Amino acid sequence: MYDPSRPSGPKIIAIANQKGGVGKTTTTINLGAALAERGLKILVVDLDPQGNSSTGLGIDVENRTNTTYELLVDELALSDVILETRHTNISLIPATVDLSSADIELFSNEKRSFLLHDALRRTEIDGFGFDYILIDCPPSLNLLTVNAMVAAHSVLVPLQSEFFALEGLSQLMLTVREVRQSANPDLRIEGVLLTMYDARNNLSKQVEDDARENLGDLVFATVIPRNVRVSEAPSYAMPVLSYDSQSKGAVAYRDLAEELLRKNARLAA
Repeated sequence: MYDPSRPSGPKIIAIANQKGGVGKTTTTINLGAALAERGLKILVVDLDPQGNSSTGLGIDVENRTNTTYELLVDELALSDVILETRHTNISLIPATVDLSSADIELFSNEKRSFLLHDALRRTEIDGFGFDYILIDCPPSLNLLTVNAMVAAHSVLVPLQSEFFALEGLSQLMLTVREVRQSANPDLRIEGVLLTMYDARNNLSKQVEDDARENLGDLVFATVIPRNVRVSEAPSYAMPVLSYDSQSKGAVAYRDLAEELLRKNARLAA
């Protein structure tokens, strides 16, 4: 049961961008792994019907009996949907294609935008001892993404270093503003993360310059390079930090985790 009087629990970050293929799932898994490597307890919430975070963390479809669909639609207990992964300090609420019908099934529910918010703030969550909850959003601004933003303290936006990258960002920022005005006044932008960055490519540098000029300090200092090890790791159901610990991608996600922790320490001070 949701208890609005309880002390604040884990920090909740939605990883969101309505464009597909920008590195949302990759960032969710590897940022989670980098935080877990530092001894923090992480819960990944797979809110994408494609279920890629679930696959990337080694949970096969046949083992996803209870998922985010059951959490939202049937309001199952957290203990019934949270799975341990084989990766130390990382737990998961998995997803399957069933989640693709959630928008329609929840439309008549008057609390439809608050279902994930209330689920992640039940007193039951305290027993797990999570430090961070990372929500892997679907590549659209639908009811599932709105649920993630209403539930989250902040939104982290992966931004692919390619032409037109900034064009879709305005719609995402507008959605964040609408959620802030209607349902979650404390929601903030955690940061914009440049992904698939190729330092040899003038286009990547141009996108970075444009992003920093337009968004300033919202853009993380850390950039995630285009790295074959990052691309290979999901096929082995591993974060890149486990697959190739010394690769440029693994180093970059460790840097991102450190930057995020520093930023949050400043805000808490």
